[in-house]
Amino acid sequence: MTEHSRLSLEERMKKAGEMAAAYHDEGLNCAECVAKTFFDLHETGLPPETIRLATGFGGGIGRSGNICGAISGAVMSLGTIYGRENPMAGKDYAERRAELPARYAPFRELANEIQETYGTLICRELTAPLAEIAAGAPKKKDCARIIAYCAALTEKYAYEAEQAQADKQE
Repeated sequence: MTEHSRLSLEERMKKAGEMAAAYHDEGLNCAECVAKTFFDLHETGLPPETIRLATGFGGGIGRSGNICGAISGAVMSLGTIYGRENPMAGKDYAERRAELPARYAPFRELANEIQETYGTLICRELTAPLAEIAAGAPKKKDCARIIAYCAALTEKYAYEAEQAQADKQE
């Protein structure tokens, strides 16, 4: 059991939010902040270079303003827990697809929770207009807050998975 796993849910969420916001202050993009925080706090078995997968999601996918990169980073991170290890494991199409609804549930719940909190999942709706950002204008303060929130929420879903696993072992 790691030191992090001994913390209460509230302590874990607070720690994750603070770490992600600090990474933002160091120049990581939104998706990188959430993913690096998760990778730092959890034994994923993935090499450090895996963070490369997050880079393109920054700014709503390459600064296009689409789905928020912090949300994408959260989804990628939770994929290490809820994702399929081998999508080809089923014997056929139907068997492989049959498990997806249950697998999708935590990702959908995460998105719904963010949608309820912020009213949107879209970067350009959460931040200053992209033209202003590209021109060098500072981003709204919301970026750091959203990054911290997504990292904290990711921690919540990781905690729930750990609790479910512990309940199965009892």
